[in-house]
Amino acid sequence: MKKLLGLVCLAALCFGQDKKSAASSEVVALKQLERDWNDAQKSKDVEKLNLIIGDDWIGVGYDGNKSNKQDFIRDVKSSSSKLESFEFGDIDVKLMGNVAVVQGGDTEKSSTHGEDSSGKWVWTDVFVKRDGRWQAVRSQSAKVK
Repeated sequence: MKKLLGLVCLAALCFGQDKKSAASSEVVALKQLERDWNDAQKSKDVEKLNLIIGDDWIGVGYDGNKSNKQDFIRDVKSSSSKLESFEFGDIDVKLMGNVAVVQGGDTEKSSTHGEDSSGKWVWTDVFVKRDGRWQAVRSQSAKVK
């Protein structure tokens, strides 16, 4: 009986470690996805942006205006929004099954529709895991004064 109980406890401990490892690798993947998103935006890699951003994505900008994926991609392609440099601050990831909320901050040199938008920013992105990969479905950003 003691051996059986010991095996059950060992299995539970190993399973718990596997869950922690899986969650940890998901957090790393989501943080990398944020970096990939910014790199793709900076280099105007529309193909990569199309993979990262879901077709149902909605973003709310610092001015309160909403945009959809098509608007965002169009702005990146047309250079009406430019991201010249970008430095991440802390990034926090909250996993909830197939949904993840990523909050972070950055300092950037950028312009939006011809106006300088450089400075410090905070943002939240919501991702959903679809067909084994994460896609952004909602975003909101605010400029820190």
